[in-house]
Amino acid sequence: MHYSAHCLSLCLLLSLVPLTIRLAAAPPTPVPAQAIVSTTNLYQSRAATPDGIGKFFLNREISRVMGHEGADWLERPERETEERPDTVLRLLNLKPGDTVADIGAGSGYFSRRLARAVGPRGHVFAVDIQIQMLTDITNRLARAGITNVSPVLGADRDPRLPPASIDLALLVDVYHELEYPFEMLVAISRSLKPGGRVVLVEYRAEDPAVPIKPLHKMSEAQARRELVAAGLQWLRTHRDLPRQHILEFQKEP
Repeated sequence: MHYSAHCLSLCLLLSLVPLTIRLAAAPPTPVPAQAIVSTTNLYQSRAATPDGIGKFFLNREISRVMGHEGADWLERPERETEERPDTVLRLLNLKPGDTVADIGAGSGYFSRRLARAVGPRGHVFAVDIQIQMLTDITNRLARAGITNVSPVLGADRDPRLPPASIDLALLVDVYHELEYPFEMLVAISRSLKPGGRVVLVEYRAEDPAVPIKPLHKMSEAQARRELVAAGLQWLRTHRDLPRQHILEFQKEP
């Protein structure tokens, strides 16, 4: 992943938006003992394809990141029928009072829905590494009157969340873009409560009819391989969506 902004003044940012963007520093993240991937030569470099960055993790090329210029596309009305966010929320089985992290939150499309799902006693961390996205999220939250979401400026290896603080981390169409997927998964695991879940929503690579570029899809087998390698346990895969699958993983209780 790549930052799209450089050295913006936090004071200037806070003068433009009504809510505070959280810039918490996190302690170093230990690699879980059960991780089966050696951190030596974790990634390989090869010739990049047009939509990739030439960096490979477990034989998968990492895709280029969609920049903040695509925020309007994330809010397109067609998402209701193409991605069925209400179905995603139902299958997440969230409870009032849960704490959820929306990793790679983009425009906050799912953050706002998650905020309603966990209710006023719950909380959502909307994590993104592009400060323009966080500005957009914050303004949309203010217009919607949503107060239980905290925008968080993450890093490419760490979402910068408090340890053992969240019940669920949701990554919607974003995991395939992580420049350091192993390190990010380890950091996300650190932020999970015992038994907490990581959920990926990804376009199905197994289905050639899904009209998405290949590097922006993931197969169930590849996703399971990568997350289990980082020490997470696969729970189940939901296939209720028209084009995506929902893969649930769990941190050991």
